Amino acid sequence: MDRLEWSDTNLVPGEEQVNLQPGIAVYDGQDKTCFENGVLTLTTHRVIWKDNRDRTRVLTLQHSLVVYIEEQPSGFAKSAKIAVHVSAPGPNKKPGPVTQSRYDYIRFSFREAGEGQFFRDYNEQLQQKKWEHVIPQRKPGASRHRAGIMGIERTIQQTHANTDKNISQAFQDLTKLMEKAKEMVAISKSIATKIKDKQGDVTDDETIKFKSYLLSMGIPNPVTRDTHGSGDKYYTELARQLSNVLEKPLKECGGIMTLTDVYCRVNRARGMELLSPEDLLNACEMFELLRLPVRLKTFDSGVMVLQLQSHDEDQVIHLTTQLVEDKGSITAEDLSKEVGVSVILAKERLLLTEKVGGVCRDECVEGLRFYPNLFLTKVTCIT
Repeated sequence: MDRLEWSDTNLVPGEEQVNLQPGIAVYDGQDKTCFENGVLTLTTHRVIWKDNRDRTRVLTLQHSLVVYIEEQPSGFAKSAKIAVHVSAPGPNKKPGPVTQSRYDYIRFSFREAGEGQFFRDYNEQLQQKKWEHVIPQRKPGASRHRAGIMGIERTIQQTHANTDKNISQAFQDLTKLMEKAKEMVAISKSIATKIKDKQGDVTDDETIKFKSYLLSMGIPNPVTRDTHGSGDKYYTELARQLSNVLEKPLKECGGIMTLTDVYCRVNRARGMELLSPEDLLNACEMFELLRLPVRLKTFDSGVMVLQLQSHDEDQVIHLTTQLVEDKGSITAEDLSKEVGVSVILAKERLLLTEKVGGVCRDECVEGLRFYPNLFLTKVTCIT
């Protein structure tokens, strides 16, 4: 741990991001530390660990200190780890969380998998040693120097590469703009047709309804890093905005929605100001802390959903039990059609009902089917 330094996530000139993995804990040799849940970023120069809760806690380990790395596979109740053996820090080392450690290695625990690809990428960067190729900073007013024909050829190749990159980016942006334009044209045609069908006889209530259609097309002032920075204030304001935007759709969906559906809805409403999955998850984790009416819930299967605080699981279990008794047996697909939710949420409802004994399962080659729990509803007397 004495090799780790306090730092930030800003990349230095010539440094590039290679891999990123969430759910990482840091060990000082064999000992656990308080750095339990963060995002680990691998660059060409170092690894950067950023705390999921406290954005000011950022640690970095320079590649130049690494002697070798090794994989430690997962076991019973243990997550896979990468052990990083390091050399002694130099005299110019920046301050870190500890000044001295009894271990000469650090371990990163991968609690959400991804350690295999990260290990391969890590080894590749250690072999390439790109951090040794420091890009010199040209002083203002210094003359440019090119090494003859070779220098000219390199300049031409670099110019072509930059041009190709800019053209590709321009076509991607143009494609997005065309898709957005098609969507806006379709919506405007739909509203125009409705007005035309009324033949000019549009009531005040219908005018208000049309305005609500227009407002529902997107979030008028989305929270961005440009407007609210990159710290806790950004995630706090983003959480409040997401709660306001999602409260009505959640009510229409029965009070619960998968996080993947939420991600699609939110980014469709934000237009060009798209959210990353990490930012969405970090904002959703603040709902309970801010006492907002929406909550993030993770089922035993690992499926993550957003649900209203008023969502009554006991009522859901009762209705699911009653429906299974009425039908005799049911699958997740059947329940999905009956109650109008996704198959994933329908399966989670059945598993939740099974957990409290409301239904029993039959797992066979045809799939998973649930039946009424007759052990609780029927009593047989043996004489």
